[in-house]
Amino acid sequence: MILKLGEAGAVKLLVSSQVLEELEGVLNKKAPDLVGMLALLLERSGIQVVPSPPKKVLVECMTLVKFPGDAKILAAAWAGKAGYFITLDKKHFLANTALKKVVPFPIGTPGDYISWFRNSLS
Repeated sequence: MILKLGEAGAVKLLVSSQVLEELEGVLNKKAPDLVGMLALLLERSGIQVVPSPPKKVLVECMTLVKFPGDAKILAAAWAGKAGYFITLDKKHFLANTALKKVVPFPIGTPGDYISWFRNSLS
């Protein structure tokens, strides 16, 4: 659904290069025949890769999220001025109440985002 919103131009989808690398790595291991389809989906949905975040933002994010890889992803979203951070990571993001208090965007699951998006339309 979220990719369809991007394809329709209803939302601007942002992703970090690290997320794309992780996604491609998982697909190469588990379903290498789907890598081409992933590229097509990403192109059609208009996903934009955000630039690497400034070191200052990364350092701040590392104080909020102890896992370095996740801190990089958070820093990219913050520096890219994301309006919403979509994740399935319960440990480092969804259950991190201290983080949710300081970031300038909501954090939630894909389902949370769809609800948030629908509410923003009314």
